[in-house]
Amino acid sequence: MLRKKKTVTPEAARLRMADLCARSEQCESDIMEKLLKLGLGRPEASAVVEELVAGRFIDNSRYARALARDQVRFSGWGRRKIAAKLMSKRIDAGIIREALADIDREEYMEAAMRAGRAKARSLGLAQYDDRMKLLRHLAVRGFEGGVASEVVNRLRLEAEEDVEGA
Repeated sequence: MLRKKKTVTPEAARLRMADLCARSEQCESDIMEKLLKLGLGRPEASAVVEELVAGRFIDNSRYARALARDQVRFSGWGRRKIAAKLMSKRIDAGIIREALADIDREEYMEAAMRAGRAKARSLGLAQYDDRMKLLRHLAVRGFEGGVASEVVNRLRLEAEEDVEGA
């Protein structure tokens, strides 16, 4: 026997999404997707999203800043990868620029160094090919060329100092 999917009223969906937004930052596109999966039509889902935005449950700018900060801090992502993620969530380009500008420079460099050190353990940075592998790895993680080069140079100097000190 097949069960019929319960239809959710717009009010029940709004309450459910407000509860979700109160627990964690969400963006408009994610909430819209969730509402459509709950079975609401696009006009009803759009109305619910508008209500949540008006009630400040959803704020794309707040979401972008939180995502940028958390991805640098916990996942070691670079600005390019963060920007791509935010673009995939249909966040406005101006909001993305602001969120990326709010990333703490020191914390960003620490994240790049952590990502570089983790990869460098399996490489010999005296070798040109290994330095290029590390640069590519950092580029894939979303770090800009200048940041990646700085990390490679710092790690190379650290490796040389370790050899001299040993």
